[in-house]
Amino acid sequence: MSSSNIESQTPTAADVQVNDDTLAVALTDGRTISVPVAWYPRLSHGTPDERNHWRLSAGGRGIHWPDLDEDISVENLLAGRHSDESQMSFKRWLDQRVQGS
Repeated sequence: MSSSNIESQTPTAADVQVNDDTLAVALTDGRTISVPVAWYPRLSHGTPDERNHWRLSAGGRGIHWPDLDEDISVENLLAGRHSDESQMSFKRWLDQRVQGS
C-alpha cells in the first residue's frame, strides 16, 4: 500500500460579507463558511460601514477590520472558535468607543 504526500492546506479567504446576524466568508476552495456575528462582539457592535471595511491579511489566512481593531483567522472560523477576547478587554474597547462618539 502506498501513501500520498499530498499536503493538506487550510483554504484562504476570498471574500467577506457581514450583516447584523452573520459573518460569511467565501473560501478559495469554493466553500462559504457562515458564523453568527455574535461570536465576535466587536463586529456585533460595529456599524455597517465599519463591518464592511475589511481587508484580507496574511495572504487571505485572516481578515482584519481596521475600524474595529478585529482580526479573525480562517483557521479559527473553520474550527468553530469564537472570539477569545476577555470581557475586560472588550469593555475597555467599548468604553473607548462611547467616549469617542
